Amino acid sequence: MKIFKTLNFNPTNINLYYEAFTHTSYSNENPSFTSYERLEFLGDAVLEFIISDYLYKERHLPEGVMTKMRARYVCEEALATYAHDLKFEQDIKLGGCEAETGPNNTILADVFEAFVAAMYLDMGLNETKEIVLKIIVKYIDKNIDFLHDYKSTLQELVQTDKKSVVYEIVNEEGPAHNKKFECVVKVDGHILGKGSGTSKKAAEQEAARIALTKQAK
Repeated sequence: MKIFKTLNFNPTNINLYYEAFTHTSYSNENPSFTSYERLEFLGDAVLEFIISDYLYKERHLPEGVMTKMRARYVCEEALATYAHDLKFEQDIKLGGCEAETGPNNTILADVFEAFVAAMYLDMGLNETKEIVLKIIVKYIDKNIDFLHDYKSTLQELVQTDKKSVVYEIVNEEGPAHNKKFECVVKVDGHILGKGSGTSKKAAEQEAARIALTKQAK
């Protein structure tokens, strides 16, 4: 697997990593392969602990600030970015439609969590922590905001005029495992922005971003 060379480490139990990079669409077509779902569950908890531990020991920030920072760097967009930058898509096993379209952000994020769990089970917490922080801290140092909470920003903007903000999903297409949603955001009944995404929340955020862009002009 290319990821071992990228991160410069040698695994002890390579089967854990094969599992971490196997999507359910592939395991359904190849029953001898186990999907990453169980590893993803564990990796989510390990990742949150590592980032919590780092923020507590290294950043010396108030609890509320640490909570927001942790959410910013373990959200789906952040994890998908780490996975994409590490070229995870080269190693992910996909079946069905996913094999044709490639992994979306949700799959990339899930695989990153599963990968963290594989390292934890294979090498233990300390080595996993070292590799994870090597991947993530540079994004923290650059103060990159992965949450992009455009909905809250738009809400704050229109509240000054006591206007109502409504999000409406106007279209959805694609199979259940790879849907695309389109959303419009209305302020007092007028459409200010339209966006799309692989989840309803992502589509709403994109619609809010477009609306803010128009307001800034």
